[in-house]
Amino acid sequence: MQNFRNYYDILGVPRSASVEEIKRAYRRLARKYHPDVNSGDKSAEEKFKDVSEAYEVLSDPVKRQQYDRFGQYLRQGGFQSNRPPTREGFSDIPEEVDFSQYSDFQEFVDQLLGRFRTSQYQYNDYRPPTRPSPRRDAEAILNLPLERAYVGGRERIRLEDGRSLEVNMPTGVMSGQRIRLKGQGPNGGDLYLKIILQPHPFFTLEGYDVYCKVKISPSEAVLGAQVEVPTLGGPVKLTIPPGVQSGQQLRLSNKGFPKDNRTYGDQYVEIVIVVPKNPSNRERELYEQLMRVQSFNPRESSVKSR
Repeated sequence: MQNFRNYYDILGVPRSASVEEIKRAYRRLARKYHPDVNSGDKSAEEKFKDVSEAYEVLSDPVKRQQYDRFGQYLRQGGFQSNRPPTREGFSDIPEEVDFSQYSDFQEFVDQLLGRFRTSQYQYNDYRPPTRPSPRRDAEAILNLPLERAYVGGRERIRLEDGRSLEVNMPTGVMSGQRIRLKGQGPNGGDLYLKIILQPHPFFTLEGYDVYCKVKISPSEAVLGAQVEVPTLGGPVKLTIPPGVQSGQQLRLSNKGFPKDNRTYGDQYVEIVIVVPKNPSNRERELYEQLMRVQSFNPRESSVKSR
């Protein structure tokens, strides 16, 4: 099949992988191939796009099911001739899903990810009520992953009339922002791309600030530590102060979303203290020793308030 990509191989996970396994693989590869970590490396940039696309499909149960059915369709003879295979052996594929309509894999992916499907790409005419004109402007929705909005760059889109366009996305585009493509609408009108940023599994965007949660151990919370924290610009070291509390937020200055080409918002890291469920025998011994000698009583304030 022309352009077919095995998303499981791209993420390095088996077809039986859980959502959590897929998420871990994506985070590891996204950090490895992020454009900011591999400046000027076109190969890494393409791998980053492939990894992002693979995660976008496999992390969504509905999209993953469609992708798996598409792969089954290929293995049973799809796209091998001008005549599509029968539905015999495809009892699990809904009648409304006709994979034979796609001329290549990219066309299937574009529709699967909502890149200007009919349901998402709607022309909104701006005809003056008293002076109608054959020239019309139109609006289309572009769903964009947060990482790609952060770095900007070239973005390929497919229009409902079959055309493909390369759009130079500025750095730091936000949800609701519109980008004008002059002369690309109906009858020579303009096409306006309305940006919608997709939810991210790790980061939350509020204005130009980025929020995330990072897990640490009890000993790291008591003694302090340096831990690696993902940011949209690549991993950085965060200093955990001794005595940090669960729920406390630490700020990474200028590690948020781009405001312009030179300034950024901040990233806020919420600390989550995680207790080990199955400590080793030696760890248990040390915790028992600590319990015998510790002077700290977390319930002291509650007792005094009675």
